[in-house]
Order: sequence, then C-alpha cells, then structure tokens
Amino acid sequence: MPNIDSFDAISPLDYRYADKALQEFLSENARVRYEARVEAALARVLAKRGICTKETADEIAKAAETINAQEVYAEEAITKHDIRALVNCIRNKVSEKAKPYAHFSATSYDIVDTANALRYKDAVKEVLIPNLNALEKTLIELALAYKNSLQMGRTHGQHAEPITFGFALSYYVSRLGKRIKTIENSANELAGKFSGAVGAYNASSLLVSDPLQFEKEIMDELQLKVSEASTQIAEPEPIADLIHALISCFSVLANLADDMRNLQRSEIAEVGEAFEAKQVGSSTMPHKRNPINFENVKSLYKQFMPRIITVYLDQISEHQRDLTNSASQRFTGEIIAGLNEAVKRLNRTCGKLAIDSSRMIENFNKSKEMIVAEPLYILLAFYGHPDAHEHVKKLTLDAGKNGKKLNELALEDASLQSYLKKFTEQQKEIIENPEKYIGIAAEKTEKICNHWKGELKL
Repeated sequence: MPNIDSFDAISPLDYRYADKALQEFLSENARVRYEARVEAALARVLAKRGICTKETADEIAKAAETINAQEVYAEEAITKHDIRALVNCIRNKVSEKAKPYAHFSATSYDIVDTANALRYKDAVKEVLIPNLNALEKTLIELALAYKNSLQMGRTHGQHAEPITFGFALSYYVSRLGKRIKTIENSANELAGKFSGAVGAYNASSLLVSDPLQFEKEIMDELQLKVSEASTQIAEPEPIADLIHALISCFSVLANLADDMRNLQRSEIAEVGEAFEAKQVGSSTMPHKRNPINFENVKSLYKQFMPRIITVYLDQISEHQRDLTNSASQRFTGEIIAGLNEAVKRLNRTCGKLAIDSSRMIENFNKSKEMIVAEPLYILLAFYGHPDAHEHVKKLTLDAGKNGKKLNELALEDASLQSYLKKFTEQQKEIIENPEKYIGIAAEKTEKICNHWKGELKL
C-alpha cells in the first residue's frame, strides 16, 4: 500500500483525531504485523510438536517479523486474497524446506480472528486503559477539592436541592470507574481460535491426536484465551461485549461533557473551559468563549455510538461462515480510537477547568428561600401533620405572590406551631439556613473517590 500524506487521508481519525500510540495496534501495518505474529506462533508450536524443526520455525518467525502492509497489498493485487497474500510474503522469505510449514493446517480466520483479538486487547491495555485511569484520577482530584463547594442541584433543568460540586463530579467518578473495570475485564475475555475452516479441527486432527490442546498451545504463545466454540470464525460475543463496554463508557463521557457544557452557559457560568491568550471563540464574535472540547466529546460520541449496531449485526454469520462481517469488522478499531480521543480531550479540559464557586453560590441564592420546601414538608409529616406536602405547596405559592420567605410564612402559620415546636435545633437550623441542607454530599464524595482510588490503584 503506498504511503500517503496525512492530509490526503479520508478519515478524520487519520488526520485529526487518532493517537499515534494506537498506530502500533490499529493501523493497517499493525493488522498485518499481528497476523504475522499468529503465523509465527503456529510455526513455533509445530516445532514443539516435532512436526517441523526448530530451525524451520525460527525461519518463519524471523520472516514474519519483517512483513509490512505495503508488500502484502502488492501481493494481494495478484492473489485477490489478503491472508494468502500474507502467507506468500512469508514464504518468499524462507527456504524451500520451510515453505510448506508457513500457515500449515490453518484457515484464514484462524489468523484474522486471533490477530484481531490480540491487537484489540493490547490497544485497550497499553493505551486506552492508562488514559481512562488518567481521566478518572483528574475527576477524583476535582471532586475531592470541591467536595464542600455549595452548588444548586438541578432536575429537569430546574433548581432542585443543594449539593456540592464535588458530589456532582463523584457521580461520574463512580460511573467511569465501573466502565474502566468492565472494559478491562472484557478485553481480557477476547479469544482466538485454531479450529480450521468449519471449526471442527478437521485439518489439525490430521496432524495431532489432541487438536484442542494444540489450539491452546498456539493461544498460550500469544497469551490469549481460546474461543470455547468456533466455526470458521471465533465466537463473536467477546468482541461485542468489549465494544458495548467501550460505547457505554463513551456515554458516560458524553453525559459529563454535556453537563459541563451546560454549566458554562452564560446565564449559569459556573464552570468554563480554559481559554488561551490567542485562542479564537468565533470568527465573527470576538467575545465568544465556547465550550468546544466538551462539545467535541459529545460530537464524537454521536459518531461512534451508533456503530454498536454494526457490531451486533456482525454477530450473525450463516452456518459455519459468510463474508458479511469481513468489511464491517475492519472499522472496529476506529471505535477504540474515537473513544481514546474523547478520553484524552476530556482529561485535558477537566485538568484546566475554571470553576467559579462564587457564581455557584450566587445561583444557589436565587432559589435559596424556596428549597426549604422539601425539608419543611418532610419534618412536618414526621411530626404528625396529616397533609404536609399540600400545605407546604400552598405556602410556596403564597411566598411567590407576596415576595416573602417560605420559612417566614411557615413560622407565622398558626396551624403549624404545634409541629414546629417539635423540631430539633439542627432541624430548625436547616429550615433557617438552606445552604446547610446538603445531606451527606461531602461524605459520599469522599467514599466514592477513595473507593475508586483504591480499586484502580490510582
């Protein structure tokens, strides 16, 4: 395959979003290298079994190490078959004595599915998980730093009850932590196969008396699990499980990004992306400071989330094999690359996030007097009021009409006096000082953050 300038590439992943660290696992050269590694592993096991000599296996392994996509593509132009092209390239670099043992008893998808499982596992382990852990660490540090910073909680876009900003972030610490573990576990479940053209070990059973053990030895060479059952292809569910874990993680990032983007709205203005001196927010409005990175993460999510449908469709293959997943599965690595870009971008942005605690208090004060409605009604009901919710609702309407504080109206209400007398000093303080009505937000934040610091060894 000829080299091309990055600006001649078609996919934005190539010229804009891809992490170079992932090229080692997800590029076309990487695909060919990993397939060649599987061929080398096969040769080594053949030698261990005495089917070929160690020297022959070493020849094949050495040749496999030198293979690149450009030469395989040149050969494929002749063979019209990518794996046969790979095998021919290996055969061209070994002695006549070694040639028969290149790809010996293998079918194409013994190589393809095993190589894909291995490279996706490596990409997740070596690149994605470290970046996810870095983001989790950033969120934990922010959550703990702002665990006591008062913020108005919002439901349905409306002011609800007070929380802290750290508590709001701890929600994402928990969700992301669980996704990291799920991704890690799913990657470890990826499996290869060496069961032949229909999965019944027809070819390998001609050579060995224990084809299942033979298959396991090849996977052991690659440090991969064995697909418990297979046809010409490995069971597709482990890949589907991994991609589901990646997409659901992407959902967490998109949700966090959307929350932060909304908190940057001019009328809320509680957080803001860092803005560099020469940065431009708009080509026509010099005053603009747009949440471009948060919006970019959500935009990437919109691109990659629907691809889970293709992954599910790829679980279906007629009888022992059809080719309806052969083109679509070549795009699987892009999902890893897209998520990885979102993770890195979100980490950079959150690491430099401007947080305006005074603005949070200012916004809180807009609804400060009304939020005592919940603790007031609950305490009245606790002390025996027969219709506390309805009564407090009427008081909120009166407060809105008269411009009075809700707690003042409650104290003036003769019908409530017998109940109010039962309130403890702590309960009275919450009614009089709504900013103290934050439950255990700080404690829960600490609990969540400390758990995930330990669980992920951050």
